[in-house]
Amino acid sequence: MPVTSKTTKAPNRRTTTDRSRRQPRRRAADRGRRRFIIVTGLSGSGKSHAIRALEDLGYFCVDNLPVQLIPTLAEIPTGTGAGADRVAIVVDIREGNFLRDFPGAYQALREMSGVDSMLIFLEASHSALVRRFSETRRPHPLAKDRSVTEGIREERSRLNTIRRMADLILDTSNLTVHELRDAFMRLLRDGPHRTPVVVTLLSFGYKHGLPLDADLVFDVRCLPNPHFVDDLRDLTGRDRPVVEYMRRHRGTRDMITRLAGFLSFLLPQYVEEGKSYLTVAIGCTGGRHRSVMVAESLKRALARVPDVRLRVKHRDS
Repeated sequence: MPVTSKTTKAPNRRTTTDRSRRQPRRRAADRGRRRFIIVTGLSGSGKSHAIRALEDLGYFCVDNLPVQLIPTLAEIPTGTGAGADRVAIVVDIREGNFLRDFPGAYQALREMSGVDSMLIFLEASHSALVRRFSETRRPHPLAKDRSVTEGIREERSRLNTIRRMADLILDTSNLTVHELRDAFMRLLRDGPHRTPVVVTLLSFGYKHGLPLDADLVFDVRCLPNPHFVDDLRDLTGRDRPVVEYMRRHRGTRDMITRLAGFLSFLLPQYVEEGKSYLTVAIGCTGGRHRSVMVAESLKRALARVPDVRLRVKHRDS
């Protein structure tokens, strides 16, 4: 679903953060206050994708929370993990009393001690919203017995009051799902932190079949095979004699260097895209010697790639 960014091109619309309102709360958040994000806006503007991005950032997330429970949720503990002090909710016109109750509930939240609140309003152009409802074939909440166009126009009019309360307005007309996710990551991640990509370096043997979950596959059967050395046959690529035997060959050293260089370039691209998991499969014939040794070597070579959590798994060893 195309969805957009905090820099809308529509004239006379406040689309960037009101800095005079946000900066004091950011400094307060740095002192350990609970961060409480409320996402609202037009139906079809990408709120469900936004809440998933916030969940990936470690927020405790609730979709379609009754408005009257907002102050209550801000007061109760949500756990003891990394997201205990970061909460995000979606509220919108699906709740019948939203327009009546939300201004008071949000004002109460802003006045609460120890809470760093932020209201984000998502919107999109009329044509983009019509296209999305046509593609998903889902009914607009205000168009049960009339056209989608009429429902969109009424909702936009009714939400003007809530829109004026927002700390940030994002126009999602032209954003992809990945761009929307990245916009939230840039906006809300703490300091240089971003959710790491979990990269699995998976060794395997071709004679046992390709791994079904592999995103990238590298064939190292061209390297010298310890299986044909009697003293090494019963060992694996984790044993020192096998490692030393393979490293004596220039082809092994060159391949590890080139694969490490390629992956050092590639992995940050997946981080930028917002990918959560990546499986890099390295295969040899039996999956005991060459692929194991190369996978272990790559783990050490890639250890300094930022925002990546490396793990090694040997499927057939």
